[in-house]
Amino acid sequence: MAHSHKSNEKVVYVGDSRVKRTNMDATPPDYTAYPGKSEAFIPNFLLKEWMVGCVVLVGFLVWVMAEAAPLGYPADPTNAAFIPMPDWYFLFLYQFLKYPYVSQQYVLIGTLIIPAIMFGGLLLAPFLDTGKERRFYRRPIASSLMILSLVAVTYLTVVSWSHYQHQLEEKGMTPEHHVRAEKAKEAIEAGKPRPNPLKAAAVPAIIEAEDPAMAVYSSQCLACHAADLNGQVGPSLLGIGNSKSVEEIHNIIANGTEGGMPAFKEMGTLTDDEITQLATWLSKQTQE
Repeated sequence: MAHSHKSNEKVVYVGDSRVKRTNMDATPPDYTAYPGKSEAFIPNFLLKEWMVGCVVLVGFLVWVMAEAAPLGYPADPTNAAFIPMPDWYFLFLYQFLKYPYVSQQYVLIGTLIIPAIMFGGLLLAPFLDTGKERRFYRRPIASSLMILSLVAVTYLTVVSWSHYQHQLEEKGMTPEHHVRAEKAKEAIEAGKPRPNPLKAAAVPAIIEAEDPAMAVYSSQCLACHAADLNGQVGPSLLGIGNSKSVEEIHNIIANGTEGGMPAFKEMGTLTDDEITQLATWLSKQTQE
């Protein structure tokens, strides 16, 4: 221990090196200590972004494995009432492709050119926006594009979902996964095993499938009542002979029903003989 020219200063030597001990931090100051300076994009900023992306990806994969995606019923190309819908994160693009100048003969613009511009701009953003300002309100171009993108995606998603709900109400349909969930709930409450949607239920055979009336049915009725008479847009005709007579069936085919069955006699698509032939054949479709 020794004293310098200042009598009130206490000097502590480390061994024989005569190096003064100080309480100064040897860590260099952060970039924020220098006004106008920012963190290096490569590798500092990019490495942190990659780490955050890895954590989010792992969390997403765990979520996917924990909650398996529900599978729908087997595809039925004859079901004209089915409303196709993508997953929720593609709803905005699904709605976007409904507009006239990005669909039909312009579908290449909507599916390739515009997405390429959007993702290309996102990829080139770090190189196009090289300003040192980090506050969003002082970066008008980048902030405006971000806000515009968020508003557009949100609007298109909401419009797509609202249109889907309107279609369901208009057709009086219930989504198949809701029907499946209700059937599973009823089976569990009744103490029965959960129904397997992939195992199709046995459909009763068509009586006299070789009858010439089947050709008339295929040309006029198949689109609504399906090839197996089980119905899709229109009601099932299986067992119709149990509930209606030949005369009643003939009257429905000829004159139609309010808000449903068209009047084939007025339309002129079926002759009286064809209507009689079809009604007689349908009256034979009975079930025990």
